[in-house]
Amino acid sequence: MSDDSRSVPQGQLPSDDLHPTPMPVINLGHLTLEPETRSGVVKDIAKVCQDLGYFQVINHGINQSVMDGAFEAALDFFKLPSEIKEQFASDDLQQPVRYDTSSKDGISMSRAFIKHYAHPLSDWMQYWPEKPPTYREHMGNFSVQVRRVALQLMEAILEGLGLGKDYQHEKFQEGLQLMSVNCYPKESEGDVAIGLAPHSDYGFITILLTSCRGLEVVDRNSNSWKVVQQLPHALHVHVGDYMEVLSNGRVKTVVHRALLNPEEERISIASILGFALHEKVSCAKELVDEQNPEKYKESSFNDFLDYLTSNMDNKDRNFLESIAM
Repeated sequence: MSDDSRSVPQGQLPSDDLHPTPMPVINLGHLTLEPETRSGVVKDIAKVCQDLGYFQVINHGINQSVMDGAFEAALDFFKLPSEIKEQFASDDLQQPVRYDTSSKDGISMSRAFIKHYAHPLSDWMQYWPEKPPTYREHMGNFSVQVRRVALQLMEAILEGLGLGKDYQHEKFQEGLQLMSVNCYPKESEGDVAIGLAPHSDYGFITILLTSCRGLEVVDRNSNSWKVVQQLPHALHVHVGDYMEVLSNGRVKTVVHRALLNPEEERISIASILGFALHEKVSCAKELVDEQNPEKYKESSFNDFLDYLTSNMDNKDRNFLESIAM
């Protein structure tokens, strides 16, 4: 399996690394307050999704102990002997759990990762690593909590698009969740500074928990790389390809990359929200008219995996372009 939809030529975009500008921060707790306050937050989320496609959330309701447990589980897994981790190694993107290191996907330049489905947890946890002993419990707790946040955000985004918070409710409730757990080494002299090359994610939204700075996103307004700030207890959110499809282009997918941190090893835990494997995603009919014709063909996550499998050697592959009308 893979979460990486779009491989993007690295180019020579400037970076704001020396003078990073603040990133939008959404107080998610305000979504549960009185209607007037909720309406204001929904408008803020809609605006930032359409203007930037990325933001951070605070007061999301996930206890720090749950987040720390996920970090601990990830670190302990990557410390395991190679022969244990490589039991999950596979070139088959359809596997429910897949471990790999840099090389084969065309965008991993210096990372190790394990990816696995997480919803429904009762179906998928049986395939997860049994070592370290706490992995299933700690990563499972975080998976459940971060999915709750994702669904809460999706309701607000859909409401902000004018589709209503219950739009395709059952498909989102029954949809898949892909966890991508990544370990980037500390940058050392002579290393390529890029841990993960520029790309976009296939899903509706990606929520990231990271241990230290290293994530950068393309700022469309300045056409430059923007360093994602590291706020205490915050989660980073960016939209993916299927949000661009569903919104018929009103919301654009976010290109991002990972840099190696010169001071420490970096753990990144991504939760990607999508429909079920065979469920097709199409442009919302409510957002299609004569002035805004349908921009994308419908497709499913399985279609995406088939595309990746048949384009494994194409570093310029772009799933979103492949389904453009």
